[in-house]
Amino acid sequence: MNYFLTYTVYVLILSVLMGLSTWKLFKKLGYSPLFAFVPFYNYFIILKETKHPKWWALLSYLPIVGPIMMSVFHVYLMKKFGKSLFQHQLLTVILPFIYMASVNYSKDVELEDENELFLTDEEKNAKKKDSFIGSITFAVVFATIIHSFVTQPFGIPTGSMERTLLVGDFLFVNKWSYGYRLPMRPLAIPFLQGTITDIGEPGNPKDDPKSYVDAVKLPYERVFQFNKPQKKDIVVFNYPQDSVHTATDRKDPYVKRCVAVAGDTFEMRAGRLFVNGKGEAFLGDQEVQHAYYVEAGSEIDIKDLFKRLEYISIVQLDNTSAYFQEKTEKYGFNPKNTVYVMQLTDKRLQAIKALPQVVSVHEDIMEKGYAAVSYRDAMRTKIDTAQSIYPVNKPWNQDWYGPLRIPKKGDVVTINQESLPMYQWIISEYEHNSLENKNGKIFINGKETNKYTIQQDYYMMVGDNRDSSLDARFFGVVPEENIVGKPMFTWMSIEGAFNDSSASFQADGWRVRWDRMFKATNTGEANKTSYWWIAAMILILFFGWEYFMKLFGKKKTEDD
Repeated sequence: MNYFLTYTVYVLILSVLMGLSTWKLFKKLGYSPLFAFVPFYNYFIILKETKHPKWWALLSYLPIVGPIMMSVFHVYLMKKFGKSLFQHQLLTVILPFIYMASVNYSKDVELEDENELFLTDEEKNAKKKDSFIGSITFAVVFATIIHSFVTQPFGIPTGSMERTLLVGDFLFVNKWSYGYRLPMRPLAIPFLQGTITDIGEPGNPKDDPKSYVDAVKLPYERVFQFNKPQKKDIVVFNYPQDSVHTATDRKDPYVKRCVAVAGDTFEMRAGRLFVNGKGEAFLGDQEVQHAYYVEAGSEIDIKDLFKRLEYISIVQLDNTSAYFQEKTEKYGFNPKNTVYVMQLTDKRLQAIKALPQVVSVHEDIMEKGYAAVSYRDAMRTKIDTAQSIYPVNKPWNQDWYGPLRIPKKGDVVTINQESLPMYQWIISEYEHNSLENKNGKIFINGKETNKYTIQQDYYMMVGDNRDSSLDARFFGVVPEENIVGKPMFTWMSIEGAFNDSSASFQADGWRVRWDRMFKATNTGEANKTSYWWIAAMILILFFGWEYFMKLFGKKKTEDD
């Protein structure tokens, strides 16, 4: 069942419930009882009779926004029939169709006289209070519309995209960049991504209550898709292998660079990236960067290095780790006088080599076949066995990877025991088929087969900070349905906002990076486009809205 058919069924069910619980009330309002069953028009009548903007009826069945507006409209209707106490409003919101039905089928329910001349001071104050609450509610609804249907704020908590995006950057993401993905969970708490945090068991997001109703779901659909992710685009997407959320649009948001698109062949050779056999080309504000072991004649003053080379992550090593011992034996450096330095560009590498206390510098590149099934953190001291190299049966690692052909819609691929680790998540999770592997035979949707046709395009998303990035080399190719959009610009940047071991700089306290605010995320320009005019427009609207409304109201009165 496609998205729009499912959505139509969803609207019709709500309309029938609305009609069954309010048809007598509509009759008392002077309308045909059948109008209570008509989608949108039923709420148009309520708004008309309660003297609210009638165009709000258009919002009544929208995903996420609709349930909020419906609750508001139901409260308006109940007040029309004298149910204005707090407990009445609470019941209307929590048990809408049940409580409205109890009022609808009550014998003594009557319209309330709303003649302003006969209102008491207490009733007039209550109306003013309701008007204020209504304004706040609509402001929340307006913000929800922008957040759900236009652009979404997104913070950078890790250093996987440094030096392009810094930890503490806050972005606005354009949800229409690659076509708008329609909401898949229409009943949800506004502004929350997946869970209501800090309520469940500490440290375990699976125990946190979900911010959406998982049982009410709509299938994947994307509209106005005039563009698809291109190589070099920075893309925001939902983490494909999120173990907490089954809803695609509620999985954790990630941001990486699209380095290969459907049909391309991706490869890492000694830490260098190749696509279709060609080495990587860099944009104007993007630089190649790698991690190195830096050895000095005596103990290195890390703070002094920070002062000399800003925005470089220097890590003290766990000298007992097996990986570090292997490197010590290979390069012969003194472990006591060695630090691990990430995100070194060629220019900064030369600057470090020129320091008088530096004895030797060795690039950190994994050997072929080393740590083929696990992701190592920035210091190479821990192993996260939950994140294995993709696919798990290949002798690859983050520095020697591939070649891997990125699946493309329409590809007919061979499915066997060797290729199954490559395609099992695609078949079962991303393209929603049943998959069984029994007695050496593979069954898709109950039928034994050795072929499968790919149903959507996939993308290779990799962090610019290649040596400290949990990306598609580990969680696998990203399906098109997980794509959210493209970052437009950085609206705020706070150094020290998040703590992350892969960050370029660990600040004491925090400070605002004014030079990064309202700048384009990454356009290939050395001097990024400034979006300060948007900030000015927001401030004008925020502080001048009341003035404009008063001016408009005054003009309208004069015209009348």
